[in-house]
Amino acid sequence: MSRESSRKAHDNSSGGDRQAVSAGEKPNPPARPPRSSDPKAELEGFFHSPYCQDLKRQMCDIGRRLWQRGYVDGNGGNAAIRAGEDMALCTPTLVSKGFMKPEDLCLVDFEGRPLCGLTRPTSEILMHLQLLKRQPKAVASVHGHPPSATGFAVAGLKPPTRMLPEYEVFVSLAMAPYRTPGTPEMGKLVADLADKHNVILMANHGVVAWSPISLEDAYFKLEILEAYCRTLLEAMQLGRPLQKFTPAQLQDLLKIKQKHGIPDPRHGLTERELGDNDP
Repeated sequence: MSRESSRKAHDNSSGGDRQAVSAGEKPNPPARPPRSSDPKAELEGFFHSPYCQDLKRQMCDIGRRLWQRGYVDGNGGNAAIRAGEDMALCTPTLVSKGFMKPEDLCLVDFEGRPLCGLTRPTSEILMHLQLLKRQPKAVASVHGHPPSATGFAVAGLKPPTRMLPEYEVFVSLAMAPYRTPGTPEMGKLVADLADKHNVILMANHGVVAWSPISLEDAYFKLEILEAYCRTLLEAMQLGRPLQKFTPAQLQDLLKIKQKHGIPDPRHGLTERELGDNDP
């Protein structure tokens, strides 16, 4: 079905998904979450609905921010947003994240099969889909190559903890061993680690983060991690020992983190256990 005919099908459909959206107002999601098994005309109608168009604009905005901050290069990086019971909106392959347009984006089912859109989905879509399937709370995920954080990944090192409150409260980091990007093996490693972590550093590759709130919130995790890694690298050049939180101070931050519903394997540890757990 052509883009024009799919829009007409949407315009002529019953008013369930059709909505008048005033300036600045966020369009509501459909009353019933769409499924990949829905008729093609209904999927095309959803794909061109105000709600899905808003998701596309969000993804293009995050793509520009990733590119402007130097977190992606060339055609690198990708992102996905849950868009139904078993579907996701995702970035296309071979398109710079800094110059994406809404019409470049794709709708796929949770097996990675294209449903709507004029471009092919990112080659790393399986990683995002396995994460979304494993984490029912996950709304979106974003992957990039922020240089300082990726430097730690190339060195095979997790950045040391207990240095900055923003990092301790909002990021829970794990390290995944290297696997070929885009393979099911890489996706499974990321999905398994996402049970207790919201950011995964992928050895010799980059970073992926997920959020139960929004794509922007997932992107914020990359910003926080990159700023933290860059700060550590600066501080280590000053010739002074790095000052760390005490176990009691760290426990206070973990309580805030738990209130935000952010996973962390250190939740529930005593101050003594936190001290023993310090790398």
